[in-house]
Amino acid sequence: MSNTYGEFPAARPRRLRTTPAMRRLVAETRLHPAELILPAFVREGATTPVPISAMPGVVQHTRDSLRKAAVEAARAGVGGIMLFGVPEDEKKDAIGSPGTDPDGILQVAIRDVISEVGDELVVMSDLCLDEHTDHGHCGVLDADGRVDNDATLERYAEMGRVQAAAGAHVVGASGMMDGQVARIRQALDGAGYQDVSILAYTAKYASAFYGPFREAVGSSLKGDRKTYQQDPANFRESMRELALDLAEGADMVMVKPALPYLDVLSKVAESVDVPVAAYQISGEYAMVEAAAANGWIDRERAIMETLTSVRRAGASMILTYWATEVARQL
Repeated sequence: MSNTYGEFPAARPRRLRTTPAMRRLVAETRLHPAELILPAFVREGATTPVPISAMPGVVQHTRDSLRKAAVEAARAGVGGIMLFGVPEDEKKDAIGSPGTDPDGILQVAIRDVISEVGDELVVMSDLCLDEHTDHGHCGVLDADGRVDNDATLERYAEMGRVQAAAGAHVVGASGMMDGQVARIRQALDGAGYQDVSILAYTAKYASAFYGPFREAVGSSLKGDRKTYQQDPANFRESMRELALDLAEGADMVMVKPALPYLDVLSKVAESVDVPVAAYQISGEYAMVEAAAANGWIDRERAIMETLTSVRRAGASMILTYWATEVARQL
């Protein structure tokens, strides 16, 4: 069938781009505040918020400023908040004891946020040891300095119990240990927390873009996490991890980082019937902020374009440090 009548095109897609109202009417992908999740850091002992140099505009919160940020996010319509605790250095140890201390900073922060916003926000907590260990790895080390998968699972089980006891609605299983979802689910159910959901970090890649996050959580890491986070070259491995996480009882799954792995995100979203999250990580945030600060890009347009691309690729939820700002604009 011809696309022209005589010399003139019969199909003119530009007709649907003529005005802002027309473009809005026919937009295929939309962002909504309820789909956004705000990652937030709280630093034990902080009396004023501590700026994160590599992430302009993001801070390590005090307990009071975290409460305020949670209220602001809820009022803006943000869907959830993901909490990361930064314990005092002297409290860190080889097994990440602050992560399972009922009075550890993350558990205290969960209780603080729940007391402020209740069920207005879905309160999520990072279930991983890296912020709490003196070596900075996501698990317990064996005698040879390698991460001991099964010993780490027992620490994760206890973390799940104390985070649920503090009131977390969702625990974010982010350590990339084999069998972590099943062990955490078993621990939660055994302690009577059947209603607490697990967000599995299913495809978490060993990415260069995590750099600013190390500062954000005061990481003590020496070396890298390539023996447990995924190789950026691999895709099929992600689908295998996805099948395992779903079989183990994951309620939601995640791809992290977001922008460098939109192809993985798209395939995961096509393959499952559970909510799919993507984490627009610290390095993605820092790149946009740095380029905008130099006048090289339009900051607001770049933020919206990146988030829209993640949503278009199939994410039903996006963790982003711009969550509250974008929610207000939407």
